[in-house]
Amino acid sequence: MAVLADSDTRWKWGALTANRIAPRQAGRTELRLDGYLLRGRATPTARQLREVGVSADSLDEVTAVEFLRAMGEKPYDILVLALVGGGVQAMLHGLGRVWADRADRPVVVTGYVGVVYEKLADGLLLRHGADLVLANSRQDAERFRAVYEGVGADAGAVTEVALPFLGGAAYTGEHDPYTVVFAAQPSVPDSRRDRTYLLERLIRHARKHPEREVLLKLRSKPGEHTTHIEELPYQKLVQRADPPPNFRLVYGHMGEVLDRTDLLVTVSSTAALESLHRRIPTVVLTDLGVREALGNHHFVGSGCLASWDQLDAGHRPVPDAEWVARQGVAAEGGAYESAFDAARERIAKLLDRPGGLPPLTPYYTPVTAPGYLPGILARHHLAPDGHPLPGAPAADKDPGPVRQIVRRAARGAYRHGVQRVAPVIRRMGEL
Repeated sequence: MAVLADSDTRWKWGALTANRIAPRQAGRTELRLDGYLLRGRATPTARQLREVGVSADSLDEVTAVEFLRAMGEKPYDILVLALVGGGVQAMLHGLGRVWADRADRPVVVTGYVGVVYEKLADGLLLRHGADLVLANSRQDAERFRAVYEGVGADAGAVTEVALPFLGGAAYTGEHDPYTVVFAAQPSVPDSRRDRTYLLERLIRHARKHPEREVLLKLRSKPGEHTTHIEELPYQKLVQRADPPPNFRLVYGHMGEVLDRTDLLVTVSSTAALESLHRRIPTVVLTDLGVREALGNHHFVGSGCLASWDQLDAGHRPVPDAEWVARQGVAAEGGAYESAFDAARERIAKLLDRPGGLPPLTPYYTPVTAPGYLPGILARHHLAPDGHPLPGAPAADKDPGPVRQIVRRAARGAYRHGVQRVAPVIRRMGEL
């Protein structure tokens, strides 16, 4: 099996998904998993990979062109594309060219890392063409099929599963000390005012409850990138605050943090679903409104919406059981353990298909989207027919020290531009 990912969170989703969807066969030895990290702004650092805690038998950083070359040379049964939508679409067209004369190609699987709250149609159509498009819940599966059928595309690839990283012990009662965790997001909210407000309210809660431990759970350290760009890291904002001793910044595996959590608070992080799965009291904040731009509209009907004022006053939301069940979390009777059965069965049938698999057929083609598709492919240095563009970068197998220094400098310059220069220019434009 192989996984291509473009960020730390997508690597986690892709690798865990690959292990869960592999068909189970009696007497089969341990699976081999080869990982590929697509070089870009969010390529995970070694620290981020360690924090994710998901290992592979091999792990290589590649360009799109180098990955496609590897897929033409190495035999795999299953390939998981854990990428942003445009990346999936580019790989589908590139792989279609690479495997044009092969019936024994791998089964191609893709999906989403967590809650799908924006660009539903755009993201889905960019993923169309994979053999399986995984939906993390019954609700998502229904929405996905409706989009595909609505544009006349084949919806047969949509397969209901669950988030692959749910698990851990169920919440049994309060810890000592009682621990409140705010799960931060890199790009939600995106304004300094809103992020400062959330930080101030968290610190205020810590002061109001000195007997509690109040943790700000962060995804990445300054200079690192994850799935989304973070222009205003909380680490920098907190430098201007004066938090009490019971307030701390924490990193690490989300599951380990949830092991000691008594109240999980967030705006719209997928961590809320992890928390609900473990039956930990969970709050989705309404302080900044319930808006599509924040993603907390996804939790309408969940019973988890509340404000900091309500939390400070002692309110604890009770999740709606029917809503939670539709999200594929907190399932009773071992339903979560069987959530990937349908995907495994579908993959097994595809692998046993007489004559092999048909060519990949994405919805977007030079005929259906002539003004959109070429730009998507060009970002990955591919022509409209899936061939590499002239001068497309291809990574060296063993880059020399000079090239490694240049790469690090380029990434540093990009991240400095995103986190320091861009916000200043934006503020100047608002004057």
